[in-house]
Amino acid sequence: MEETTPQRGSSNRMKFIIGGALIVAAVIYLIASSTQASAQYFLTIDEVVAKGEEVLDRDLRISGAVIGDSIEYDRESLTLSFTVAHIPGDNDELEAQGGLAKALHVAVSDPNRSRLSVVYEGAIPDLLQHEAQAIITGRLGADGVFYADELLLKCPTKYEEAVPEQASG
Repeated sequence: MEETTPQRGSSNRMKFIIGGALIVAAVIYLIASSTQASAQYFLTIDEVVAKGEEVLDRDLRISGAVIGDSIEYDRESLTLSFTVAHIPGDNDELEAQGGLAKALHVAVSDPNRSRLSVVYEGAIPDLLQHEAQAIITGRLGADGVFYADELLLKCPTKYEEAVPEQASG
């Protein structure tokens, strides 16, 4: 009998280990590349304006206060355009300004705040109004306009609940 049998077994084991390592490396690469491709940055309008070309054609999510006078809607092409003003992205900062409703009011009233034009194609949302908070997903174009894919609106006064009167027993 030949003594090549032990070498043959270790050779097969080495091939199995190398094959397994290649499969694990491929899976790690696929996970890493898909995570980077779908990464979405949440920025304030001040940050978008400051970064400029650095954020062009990247998936972004921004938040701002809707300026009511800027709302325009073309019913034929279903194109909605409006301008949003910077509001702080930090909840503590919003609370320090007196809450979301106050921060939205101050943002649209201050002409020195950073502003960004938004274009959205689709039906006009019911909550689109002056001083609504817009949370917008899309991309910043080279023309400086934010092209929205998704538009979520929050109107703080609509969701304020009156404190129920307690019945005294």
